[in-house]
Amino acid sequence: MGLDPKNWAGLKPFGLGEQKPNNYLEIWKAVRENRGQRRYAWRILRDGACDGCALGTSGMRDWTMDEVHLCNIRLRLLRLNTMPPLDGGLLADVSKLAGKSSAELRDLGRLPYPMLRESGDAGFRRIGWDEALNLAADRLRQAGPDKFGLYMTSRGEPNENYFAAQKAVRALGGNSIDNAARICHSPSTVALKGSLGVAATTCSYTDWIGSDLIVFIGSNVANNQPVAMKYLYHAKKEGTKVAVVNTYREPGMDKYWVPSNIESAVFGTRITDRFFLVNVGGDVAFLSGVLKMMIDNNWVDHEFVDSHTTGYTELAESLSKRSYEELSALSGASEDDMRELARMLHEAKTAVLVWSMGVTQHEFGEDNVRSIINLGLAKGFVGREKSGLMPIRGHSGVQGGAEMGAYSTALPGGLAVTPENAATFAELWGFEVPSSPGRTAPEMLEADLDVLISSGGNFLEVLPDPAASRRALARIPLRVHIDICLSSQMLVEPASAVLLLPAQTRYEMIGGVTATSTERRIIFSPEIPGPRIPEAWPEWKITTELAARTRPEISEQVRYSGTPQIREDIARSVPVYTGIENLKAKGDNLQYGGPLLCAGWKFPTPDGRARFSVVEVPPLNRPDGTFVVTTRRGKQFNSMVYEKRDALTGATREAVLMNPIDADRLGLKDGDPVRLKSDTGELTGRVVRAPVTPGNLQVHWPEGEVLIDRNKRSPQAGIPDYNAVVRVG
Repeated sequence: MGLDPKNWAGLKPFGLGEQKPNNYLEIWKAVRENRGQRRYAWRILRDGACDGCALGTSGMRDWTMDEVHLCNIRLRLLRLNTMPPLDGGLLADVSKLAGKSSAELRDLGRLPYPMLRESGDAGFRRIGWDEALNLAADRLRQAGPDKFGLYMTSRGEPNENYFAAQKAVRALGGNSIDNAARICHSPSTVALKGSLGVAATTCSYTDWIGSDLIVFIGSNVANNQPVAMKYLYHAKKEGTKVAVVNTYREPGMDKYWVPSNIESAVFGTRITDRFFLVNVGGDVAFLSGVLKMMIDNNWVDHEFVDSHTTGYTELAESLSKRSYEELSALSGASEDDMRELARMLHEAKTAVLVWSMGVTQHEFGEDNVRSIINLGLAKGFVGREKSGLMPIRGHSGVQGGAEMGAYSTALPGGLAVTPENAATFAELWGFEVPSSPGRTAPEMLEADLDVLISSGGNFLEVLPDPAASRRALARIPLRVHIDICLSSQMLVEPASAVLLLPAQTRYEMIGGVTATSTERRIIFSPEIPGPRIPEAWPEWKITTELAARTRPEISEQVRYSGTPQIREDIARSVPVYTGIENLKAKGDNLQYGGPLLCAGWKFPTPDGRARFSVVEVPPLNRPDGTFVVTTRRGKQFNSMVYEKRDALTGATREAVLMNPIDADRLGLKDGDPVRLKSDTGELTGRVVRAPVTPGNLQVHWPEGEVLIDRNKRSPQAGIPDYNAVVRVG
């Protein structure tokens, strides 16, 4: 298609003078950071499946459009894969590392070999793999199934690692295995499964392009999934309208310069047609008001509702008892806002509803997601082209993590932990599988564990109330940290012993690996020739070897010869992944369920119908003189911070984003120091006036963790609530 001036962000060439990322500078930084290993870095980019967000690529191409994709997130992650080993002598006295930031610890290099620190030691000493594994196996044997847990991160984790780890944990007699999917999208899994009978996005990325409408709710793809902005550029060219429901008018969602597209790179692209600003936690109230408006104006697709759903009458009756005034007060948005989004949905014949952690990370996260599903079902925006319900994933390993069974509450394939399902896997694997749910990640730290195995991640940065996490880690007799580089949680004083075990990256594993994208596409990532850390092991081998040495009588049932054998086991254990065993080369992939789930409005529920849900509208818990603060991401990936200043917003890490009305009321100017105090802790920052909903604040994560109450979690998924009520001083 030709030039389209109506979508241009402006006439400044390349957005000169605008607050935006300098994508070409990012390329130069990647070239500079990977000096000495540039050829290896290039091979990773050219041939590997991206280890960043879950949009999913093979090399630098995907299945959505025939264009080259290379985002800033992937460029920054490159160094994790190419950096040399650290000097083990640096860990001989860890007091010398005190005060170093996570970025500084990470930049020291890869973990070179197994290391051990025992209580009373100043630091770590080198040990061999046999000594390390035998020590851990002995402790696991003594601990028993109720006294250990295993947590897995999501960055770079392939399906093979997840599957092997969960099988190892179950071979040890427990179900206490959890991964980052818990604290990202577990409410989405619960709500989608209950409403539609499926637990993943129902459509494909191609459905964005040409859809009448895309609605982003609590999702900032400009920051977290930058390649998606190219999809939106093409969607806008096709006439797609974009609406955003959020607490902050994200600058990157307003206008964006796609660097690999000439038109967008020069003139930018105006992305969002309409922003709807709501309170933190006001999503249920706002979306309920939108649906009420659709019902009152007869804008619901009654033919679809009557033929393919249940629960609509009860939902409509519950909404009839709510007034727009009440819903407006709770949501922070006006009745006119509700009417406008309702009108946009009414006029759209097709629409995709996209959401992320701004929706899920609440103590009522499941109801937040159910409210979105209700809205989609009201117009039948599911099971057909250019429409769908999409919980978009921020990490390349998250979707597969839960589906492989690396979950304390679910077995492979997302099956509930029940005696019947446990018996099925026991017969398949040849050992008894425990039949009751295990502990979630937060519950592991609260329990009196004897052994904690942590694969990547950092509880000091990921979970609320880092001081409590530090105390919990220090109580555990044996901590086993499997990782590629150093993190601050490894330096917490050992109660008895701490083991560091060096792992391989996904690009180093012989036989290649697979990862599952947001659109359910299982993508093969081949081994990439290049330098290696000689003593680093593939993670699947570490976890299965621990199980084999702990229970030698079933060692043959848990050991694998390589990743091809693991994929064969996955195909047997997870029927929807059938075909994964045939993925062997770059570009090999399969999309389980096909382009659309619930195609033709056939829902895999007991009665074949989708379910509307009556949801409780949460109260606005904001006493006079207080604010509700939520956490946001800056120039970072997960908790790995790469820059002090976010190129999209211009805000530094100490920024407290505040509405100008609130700032004027408090007599605060840009840059003024300010202290936020919650019942849990305090955070000092500096005011940045920004288009956030009045009465609400945003601070960066993980810095804002000190304000968060670790005891607030959603009722079904157990996801922590990453928001807090604070006073400003």
